[in-house]
Amino acid sequence: MERIDELCVNTIRGLAMDAVQKANSGHPGMPMGAAPMGYAVFDRFMRHNPLNPDWPDRDRFVLSAGHGSTLLYALLHLTGYDLPIEELENFRQWGSMTPGHPEFGHTPGVETTTGPLGQGFANGVGFAIAEAFLASHFNRPEGSDEDFRLVDHYTWGICSDGDLMEGISHEAASLAGHLGLGKLIYLYDDNHISIEGDTELAFSEDVPKRFESYNWHVEVVEDGNDLAAIAEAIEAAKQESSRPSIICVRTHIGYGSPLQDDSESHGAPLGEDNIRATKEFYGMPADEHFYVPDEVRAHMEGAIERGRKAEADWEQRLARYRERFPEQAELFDRAIAGKLSDDWDADLPVFKPEDGAVATRNASGKVINAIKDRLPTLIGGSADLAPSTKTLMSGEDDFCLADRGGRNLHFGVRELAMGAIVNAMALHGGVIAYGATFLVFSDYMRPALRLSAIMNADAHWVFTHDSIGVGEDGPTHQPIEHVMSLRAIPNLAVIRPADANETAMAWKLAIERQSPMAFSLTRQNLPTLDPEKTDVLAGTLRGAYVLADAEGDLRLILLATGSEVALAMDAREALQAQGIGVRVVSMPCMEIFEEQPAEYIAEVLPADVPKMSIEAGITLGWERWTGCKGNAIGLDRFGASAPGDEVFEKFGFTVENVVAKAMALLSD
Repeated sequence: MERIDELCVNTIRGLAMDAVQKANSGHPGMPMGAAPMGYAVFDRFMRHNPLNPDWPDRDRFVLSAGHGSTLLYALLHLTGYDLPIEELENFRQWGSMTPGHPEFGHTPGVETTTGPLGQGFANGVGFAIAEAFLASHFNRPEGSDEDFRLVDHYTWGICSDGDLMEGISHEAASLAGHLGLGKLIYLYDDNHISIEGDTELAFSEDVPKRFESYNWHVEVVEDGNDLAAIAEAIEAAKQESSRPSIICVRTHIGYGSPLQDDSESHGAPLGEDNIRATKEFYGMPADEHFYVPDEVRAHMEGAIERGRKAEADWEQRLARYRERFPEQAELFDRAIAGKLSDDWDADLPVFKPEDGAVATRNASGKVINAIKDRLPTLIGGSADLAPSTKTLMSGEDDFCLADRGGRNLHFGVRELAMGAIVNAMALHGGVIAYGATFLVFSDYMRPALRLSAIMNADAHWVFTHDSIGVGEDGPTHQPIEHVMSLRAIPNLAVIRPADANETAMAWKLAIERQSPMAFSLTRQNLPTLDPEKTDVLAGTLRGAYVLADAEGDLRLILLATGSEVALAMDAREALQAQGIGVRVVSMPCMEIFEEQPAEYIAEVLPADVPKMSIEAGITLGWERWTGCKGNAIGLDRFGASAPGDEVFEKFGFTVENVVAKAMALLSD
């Protein structure tokens, strides 16, 4: 290793140690061992512009081992991103730009939120899919006398033993190898240490052979300090165009410290004495904190000029592209900016009662196919359930190694990886992404759904078979707690439409809000609400609305969602026949309703009127709307295997039971 390279690497290590020590919190060992890998990527290979972290054709870097965040912060600071040294000194403190784990949207240069192990690994697969898809749609290299590649970048990542132990990495790696994502390159920090001790306690697989079996290109570097060997392995990976690559680098956690190869260096400060000894080992000033030699700063900030030139070359290419392909250029500009055309929703279907009852999953499928031509970068798929979730785009090809422009993604039975992959596709920019499965299997996806909300990723989750209406499949497939548990995730809008028209408006909301939204859709057919006689279209956009008002004095409000709205309407008719004025409020989305002005909320749900909710799921949470004197008809137990109509009846989702409960509420 040349002197300047060694000095840069040791400076990164010193910044990591000092940041953790000052915070008295963090993970110093991983950055110390992995510093040469990170330096090699940022200094020699990564195409990025520190002065414009949002340049569309930049390479993406994912620190899947997010606990080693100081490695990334040091690299970003030293290469010239807007991350002053004071922010490293303020590591893990309130209001700093250097939180304990990297957070998307919080720190310039951080592409995704990582820390829950394995999520970043799968995110990288999503970034690579988005790059390949957009390149296929917009690049025009063939048959041209000029280079018109607008999308041509790599996804880099550093992953850890912990990442590779998590099941999501198996799911994501298998899919990435199947798809042959050649622009995905990971460096594996093989330091043999986890929190409990040596990884041999629970991890003995042959990682290179594992990834070879996934159809990955594999390189092995025996010495994590051998920068030349790391660079050579990366060069070999870049030459492989039809397989993703993993470079297994044998490193030493806490390298150079008295705690080298000790699990104690994983998740706690090293201590001042150990830091002094380590800096002496590195040949750095032992008493200097957050020390950056001028020659290190000058060398690493070379990334600024390289990045400026790379982006300028790309801008020139884009200008020529606009002249040659003006219509495609307009589509590209709009896609990258996340802007919709004024008429994107012109083909949204409006359903009529005379068309018959429609399952909301079927309505969703019709909507997807109605809007796809006006949203050319809409791409998505299902975890092996597309025929059931109705998420296939008809007339469109499958995304695969042979066709990067296909818009139908097949994730296989890999719900969690699907979630993290779709998250990254949404973060990448340029695509509108969705993923689908049965609602009950959202359990498998929950870590990714939570991160989707934390990052405010523009991801759309299509969950079908949303209640005991699933019927014969029984309790294992009948979601009970799932809708309300998803509503418990901050910043995730959950919409459970009552009919086909509410479903169409749900998609309008999802596309225009550009934030995560989960659909809860039925397998069974539901009657269609009349858009000419009800407020279904405009009302859905407000989260809740008066579907049918009381005839006479208002004495009771029935709140319902999804398939239970029809039941509420039938119960209203029966109660009105007894002279009881009943209002039915359809509440497809609590979160959007909460965003409405207080006056509108009070108008729909006046405080002095008794309220009862009806939803085929747990009743917990409905008191927010019914009040402490209200009532809830729901299901606070697991379901049963029988035909769906019979299951609904046995569990009290009948007009007779709703009327009886209503009368009891009014008599209190």
